[in-house]
Amino acid sequence: MKRIILPLIAGILVAFAVAGPLLVPVDPLAQNILARFAPVGTPGHLLGTDNFGRDILARIATGAQVELLTALASTMIALSLGVSIGVTAAYSRGLTEDFLMRGIDVMLSIPPLILALLVVAVLGPSVPTLIGVLALLFTPGFARVAYGQTLSVRSRPFIQAAIIFGAPRRSIILGQILPNIVAPLLAQASLTIASAILVGSGLGYLGLGIRPPMPSWGGMVADGQRYLATHPMLMLIPGLFVVSAILTFSALGDTLRTLWDPREQGGR
Repeated sequence: MKRIILPLIAGILVAFAVAGPLLVPVDPLAQNILARFAPVGTPGHLLGTDNFGRDILARIATGAQVELLTALASTMIALSLGVSIGVTAAYSRGLTEDFLMRGIDVMLSIPPLILALLVVAVLGPSVPTLIGVLALLFTPGFARVAYGQTLSVRSRPFIQAAIIFGAPRRSIILGQILPNIVAPLLAQASLTIASAILVGSGLGYLGLGIRPPMPSWGGMVADGQRYLATHPMLMLIPGLFVVSAILTFSALGDTLRTLWDPREQGGR
C-alpha cells in the first residue's frame, strides 16, 4: 500500500505546484484590508486571509511553485553534475579520481547552511540563485552515490568483458553502467528533494529566499509567526505544507532505497 500511496501523494504535490495557481484564480498579492484575518472556511477564502487581507490558499499555491519546482530543478541539476563527477572518477581512476573526489570531500566539509547563507548573501535572493545554491549543496551527495555504485558495477564480469573487447567508453557508461546505478540515484533524488524543500524553506524563513511580496512557504511561516498568539493558522497552514512535503519525499526515498537495496530485501 505504501508503494502506491507515497508516489501518489508526491505526484499530487507536484501537480498542485504546477496547476495550483490555475485552480485558485485569485491574485496572491491582492490586498484587502477590510477582509484581513478572515478565518478558515470564509466564502471566497477557503483557507482565510492574512494580515493584509491576501488569500492564503492563493499564496500557498503560488508558494508551492517556489518550493517544489525550485527543489525539483535544483535536484535535477545536482543529479546531472553529481553523476558526471562520480561516474567519471570511478571509471577513470588514477589522478582523475583523486582530483574529483578530493574536491567532493572539500565541498562536503563545508556546513551546507553556512555555504547557502554566504552565497545568497553575496548574490542576493532570487529564484535562479536559490536553484544554483541548492544544486551546489546537493551535488556532492549524488557524486558519492554514483561513485560508489560505479565502482561496484565496474568490477562485474560483463563490464570487464566489454573493456577487454574494446567497447567505446561512452557506450559502456551509457549502455551498461548508468542503467545499473539508476535505482539508488532515484532514491537519492527523492531524499534530496525533501532536503531542498527544507533548506529552501529555511532560507525563506530567514528572509534570504524569494524576495517579497512573492510568496514562499518559509516566508509565510515567518510572517505568520508574529500573529501566532491571536491567529495561529497564519503560521500553521504553510508550516503544515512544508512538513507534509518533506515527510512525503523523505518517506518515498526511504521506500525506494528499501525496494532496490538487496541487503534490505534479504533482511525481510
